[in-house]
Amino acid sequence: MRARWLGRVPYEECLALMRGLWEHDETDALLLVEHPPTYTLGVRTDPANILVSPESVGAACVRADRGGDVTFHGPGQLVGYPIMNVAMGTGAIPNHVHWIEQVLIDVLGEFGLAASRFDGYPGVWVGVADFAPTHPPDLFGPAYGGPRKIAAIGVRVSRGRSMHGFALNVHTDLSWFDHIVPCGIAEFPVTTMAAEGVDVSLREVADAVVRRVGATDRADVAWQHRPDDLAAFSRAHAEGSSAPVRLLGRLNAAGVDTTTALPVDQRKPSWLRVKADFGPEYQALRKTLRDRSLVTVCEEAGCPNIYECWNDGTATFMINGSRCTRACGFCLVDTRKPEPLDADEPRRVAEATVELGLKHVVITCVARDDLADGGAGAFAATIAAVRAASPGTNVEVLISDCKGDAASLQTIFDARPDVLNHNLETVARLQRAVRPSAGYARSLAVLARAKKAGLMTKSGVMVGLGETHDEVMGALRDLRGVGVDVVTVGQYLRPTAHHLPVARWWTPEEFATLRAEAEQLGFAHVECSPLTRSSYHARSAADAAMVVAR
Repeated sequence: MRARWLGRVPYEECLALMRGLWEHDETDALLLVEHPPTYTLGVRTDPANILVSPESVGAACVRADRGGDVTFHGPGQLVGYPIMNVAMGTGAIPNHVHWIEQVLIDVLGEFGLAASRFDGYPGVWVGVADFAPTHPPDLFGPAYGGPRKIAAIGVRVSRGRSMHGFALNVHTDLSWFDHIVPCGIAEFPVTTMAAEGVDVSLREVADAVVRRVGATDRADVAWQHRPDDLAAFSRAHAEGSSAPVRLLGRLNAAGVDTTTALPVDQRKPSWLRVKADFGPEYQALRKTLRDRSLVTVCEEAGCPNIYECWNDGTATFMINGSRCTRACGFCLVDTRKPEPLDADEPRRVAEATVELGLKHVVITCVARDDLADGGAGAFAATIAAVRAASPGTNVEVLISDCKGDAASLQTIFDARPDVLNHNLETVARLQRAVRPSAGYARSLAVLARAKKAGLMTKSGVMVGLGETHDEVMGALRDLRGVGVDVVTVGQYLRPTAHHLPVARWWTPEEFATLRAEAEQLGFAHVECSPLTRSSYHARSAADAAMVVAR
């Protein structure tokens, strides 16, 4: 089993990721998360058990396909979703539930809290041994010492695979439970580890759960955005470092020693040096782009493959303007205030596609968090324009996460691009340092949703930011776990001294090893080399993947 601590994740994103792993993975995984305030409704929820409108108290409300009644998920609660193979047969589902219960009972025991099952009531309880039928009727008074529910459990098992799982109250605000009848149980109260006198962090409890399930592949999104004390980085900044203090602080919080990073002016190794080649195809493509006022990510992101790709008649068009609403630590794209969308841009991209005779066009974008749909409508319009102008051209899109909004993403999916690319960018541990406005779980959920929509999916990872080989392979397993077809892996190159430092250069031999191991995971195509970028060899990669798909 592999275990992933994903941080605070909206419930619906986690549900999409869970369903992707359930559908496409054959191995066991445990997702550990904390949700923003959310009430979830199981398949047997009695509407009478929802006492107020969830929206009126600032909570989301989601109908889930698990068993059980209404429950609450929120801050201070450790939620675990085992997506795993279940040996079917007599008692299979009760046995799976009992296994989860026993894991939690053992975990609570590690912290000195005696917990048990309670006949007739699902979940994990404390105070059961003290219960007597003659107990005073004031079950919720300060002197109450009878059964208190500390963990809710609701699962779904289908085709021998499990979904959903448990919610263990560590230091949850119990007032959230006042707005529902938790799990349909009105006669007994809910409690937390903190209320029972156990002062522990979510991280300590998550660690104990991972030990108990015997996970051998562990990866965590960094538990902090940055260290509390940034004095060391402030001093480094004063002494001449031009990298932002917060940027270095986030790396340090993720366990990267920035004092050993490569100097920004260090000469690149031979395998990363590219000779400029301003050949006729390059010049012609550049003129077409200028004449039509189009932008490419090739130029905006300083891609080292621009000469090879442009001389091959390949470019990646960047739509929705050239200014991004995010400030990822690795990216050179302009982050000034975005300008209004250009309604004529889709037509110009389509005309350039025809003029250049492109058989495979890649369309990407800046992140537009200022737009209600995150720029999804412009993607759909551009895909439609290219298809109308050049019906024989394959369209690949490299999209942002649209803030995880399901309707916006569906707008892009409904346009039916031939390839849907969304980059994971880095390993779980470094997500918050590398792209603080995005999320590891969110990106996996985007890809899972795209795969569910029936699209060929693609994603990419950079190396050289301080990750390990095992972490990269863990990220690739997660990508393959949600059904990703094509993956790219390349060396991170620091655009300027104001960006994330390079921890080290990965050698061609290491890339060859990564490629071989990635191919064993079952991807339809792996593009892996020092100079690989998201759109590098995009046409041949898509063609190869399509052959495998057929």
